[in-house]
Amino acid sequence: MGTLSAIIVDAASFSAWLFLVAVGLTLIFGVLRLLNIAHGAFYSVGAYAAIYAIGASVALGWGTALQLAAALGAASVIGALIGLLVERCVLLRLYGHPEPLVLIATYALFLVLDDLTKMISGGRSLYAAQPRDNLGQIAIGGLQYPTYDIALIGVSLMVAAAAWYTLNRTRLGRCVTAVVFDSEISAAMGIHVGRIKTGTFIVGSVLGCIAGALTAPKIAVSPGIGVEVIVIAFAVVVVGGLGSIPGALLGAAIVGLARAVTAHLMPEVEVFAVYFAMVAVLAVRPHGLLAPVAARRI
Repeated sequence: MGTLSAIIVDAASFSAWLFLVAVGLTLIFGVLRLLNIAHGAFYSVGAYAAIYAIGASVALGWGTALQLAAALGAASVIGALIGLLVERCVLLRLYGHPEPLVLIATYALFLVLDDLTKMISGGRSLYAAQPRDNLGQIAIGGLQYPTYDIALIGVSLMVAAAAWYTLNRTRLGRCVTAVVFDSEISAAMGIHVGRIKTGTFIVGSVLGCIAGALTAPKIAVSPGIGVEVIVIAFAVVVVGGLGSIPGALLGAAIVGLARAVTAHLMPEVEVFAVYFAMVAVLAVRPHGLLAPVAARRI
């Protein structure tokens, strides 16, 4: 029972982190139909912003809640600024161009942002574990887990619920859905397609930075952390279905469970668990488990 409890909790915790990392990526693809490789750099930038914000708030003697608020605030502001600049200065010129060209452009952005973080940080590993340590631990199934890690499960569920409600129950969400299916008809109906695309990219960028900010207290923030993240985020959104928020949640759950099971029962294949899960799903559902219905012109 101890092993089973550990697998369940680890799977839930890792799945929550995976969803937070992948939700911005799948949102951008769902609306703009582009695979944003620079998303990994947004995650890295958010992590560094959180590190410096937490360090400053600790120096000022702020409590745990204010430390987290400072980290999330800094990551959100920087994410919004970067998202606006990237979309207006780069992606705006690439809409309608072949997908390989857009992929190359976002990969170049990833390299540029990654090098900028190295320049700012000096290539050092930085730590800011105060918020996570201050929250202590909680006992589940006879084992101790950081309260911070368990709280992230609730945060990811709230983000999923907020994203689903916005897209499916609000006027803005209906406008976004219309743009996804047919931007030309949407423009003819009076929807400002450009604003929808810009706003969606900014929100996706902010979500990527927030994921980095929430991860920062758990890890040593080092140059290159965005590389692994973008690979595993792609695996999650491919399993769930590109462009689907529920699919990202389901994909994160599947990948997280596969990783937790192998980590506890077959640690020698843990590193391959994510890719085994992806291959198994795509062999049956090539477009992912909950891929949105694609509109077809007739």
